[in-house]
Amino acid sequence: MGEEIANKVKVKICGICEPKTLAAALDARASYIGFVFFPPSPRAVNIETASKLAKESEGRAERVGLLVNPTDVEIANIITSVPIDIIQLHGDETPERTSEVRRKFGLPVIKATAIATADDLKNSKAWSDSADMLLFDAKPPKRPNALPGGNAISFDWSLLATNRPQESWMLSGGLTPENVAEAIQLTKARAVDVSSGVETKRGIKDPGLIRAFIESVHAV
Repeated sequence: MGEEIANKVKVKICGICEPKTLAAALDARASYIGFVFFPPSPRAVNIETASKLAKESEGRAERVGLLVNPTDVEIANIITSVPIDIIQLHGDETPERTSEVRRKFGLPVIKATAIATADDLKNSKAWSDSADMLLFDAKPPKRPNALPGGNAISFDWSLLATNRPQESWMLSGGLTPENVAEAIQLTKARAVDVSSGVETKRGIKDPGLIRAFIESVHAV
């Protein structure tokens, strides 16, 4: 049973804010739990709540702290109060800044890169040496105050089918319980990330959808 679980595609449930959705993700064997530390997001969580949820996740899933263009002070404030295992940078951080964060804080780093074209995928290689894992997300919509992620938008998955990266990577953007199996089969992703795809309203996650998503992934 342990080997079977280890061979399954890993799942990250991002934007966890409350105990019932955390429990659903952990019980369904999510590999990663994501906490959003970006106030404009409807999924943002405060440090006190994140600390409690992260402690409940210890030993059951890797805990990821998502930040957008954070300062060193912001990162330090979070990691001293919240027991996270991985930092996710989801802004305009350069390869140099990504390396700096990993070096200064001694934690693995996931770097999100926005994808719309084959050139975007090619350009993402710039972070190959500075991040422990790349996260391929769809480019945000061109509207004022658009969030950098969690927009329920997919990019063309065939880009990954024909230009499969050598780096460790995770697929994100517009995934749902209904389409995630197709996405995995097409891209051969070994890890997937979901946020809006398991919500009934923007920022409101549904335990049933979380379980359905993870079950769909593990059935591939």
